[in-house]
Amino acid sequence: KEGNGKNPCITKIGGFIRRTSIDELPQFFNVMIGNMSLVGPRPEIPDITCYYSDEQKKRLRVKPGLTGWAQVNGRSLITNGEKMQMDCHYVDHRSIRMDMYILMLTVKVVLTFRGAV
Repeated sequence: KEGNGKNPCITKIGGFIRRTSIDELPQFFNVMIGNMSLVGPRPEIPDITCYYSDEQKKRLRVKPGLTGWAQVNGRSLITNGEKMQMDCHYVDHRSIRMDMYILMLTVKVVLTFRGAV
């Protein structure tokens, strides 16, 4: 029986956990110990980064974050290429003001389940 209407491997509870982003709560530990930031590109699998172009390597200049420009602008509804472009845009334009804006949008996105799959 399908739990989320799309993927038979995801239970109803698993789908709820993903939609509500509860599965991200353990990442706060990584923020507290300094391995991650609240805002930044999502962490990438290290073996994949060796295939990045010079433009894509921009996203590695900053700490990975719990939330980021790509997450508030599409989350799971955008392609990996679009996420990469948004991550590079964030690196090029990052500021405290942008981070605060992303954090506010994150609350809205999470509470409305926008882009959650």
